[in-house]
Amino acid sequence: MAMGRDVNTYVYKRVGPLEIRADVHRDQTARAVPVVVWIHPGGLMLGSRRMLLADQRERLLEAGLMVVAIDYRLAPETKLSAILADVRDAMSWVRDDGPGLFGADPAGVALMGASAGAHLALLTAVSLQPPPSAVVSLYGYGDVADVVFQTPHAFSATSPVVDAVAARSHIGNRELSEGDLARIDFFFQCREAGTWPAEVLGPHLGAPGSSTSVEALLTSAMPPTLLLHGDRDVDVPIEMSERIAERLTQAGVEHELIRMHGYNHAFDVFDTYPPSGPPRGLSDPAVSVAFDRIVEFLGDHLT
Repeated sequence: MAMGRDVNTYVYKRVGPLEIRADVHRDQTARAVPVVVWIHPGGLMLGSRRMLLADQRERLLEAGLMVVAIDYRLAPETKLSAILADVRDAMSWVRDDGPGLFGADPAGVALMGASAGAHLALLTAVSLQPPPSAVVSLYGYGDVADVVFQTPHAFSATSPVVDAVAARSHIGNRELSEGDLARIDFFFQCREAGTWPAEVLGPHLGAPGSSTSVEALLTSAMPPTLLLHGDRDVDVPIEMSERIAERLTQAGVEHELIRMHGYNHAFDVFDTYPPSGPPRGLSDPAVSVAFDRIVEFLGDHLT
């Protein structure tokens, strides 16, 4: 029988009047607990810490891990460099304040993210000192400035064309760290038009010294890394994870790439992409087995 669960919400950072929050999920225990900092998907433009699915959270908690699901500022109101600063600040908060606030073990902190959240996890891991204990990337972007994202692209033959004016109506002038799911229309419109990198990076797109390529930036100091990617991903080509894995091999970094054969983007959440219908979660046997490997990998490096 599982022991009691606690969830507490904290403000880990303030930017002017904006409060950026984190949900801390843990068992009721007095011991220090290793931490998985979970970074939500959403194309950097939408979503929040609340996107963490209950079945995934429970698997991690049952393995003796704490889960800290974080918000971060969203594009296009905030650009990638500042978004990455939020993730780095969240890591510092977990390590510095977490032991006293919620019993975090600062010696065992991993980063885990999906899609855009995975890109943030990987980019943070390549530069953070000290580095996280491990990184898990589910279908993560290798580089948001890649030419594939600067090229007009329809997700599938059945994807409706999104009206640019209507899509832009979901975007405002103030920074925010929790984005209504209606903002997905703006993300799809940007992807269809090939303008997503410009909206995310702004004037930093193509600027000297402003690389957003994980494979170009990583070194032998990269922590152990687990990559999972569907080989039919229509949003983020699996080649991005394959190139990262190749670079990790060259750098001598412990890593593993799990190719999910026949699976699309967001394979751990939805049956189809773009998503339709309620989340499927871990009810798919192959997805459940893949998540078991995530839990095992994190356990190897955190506990």
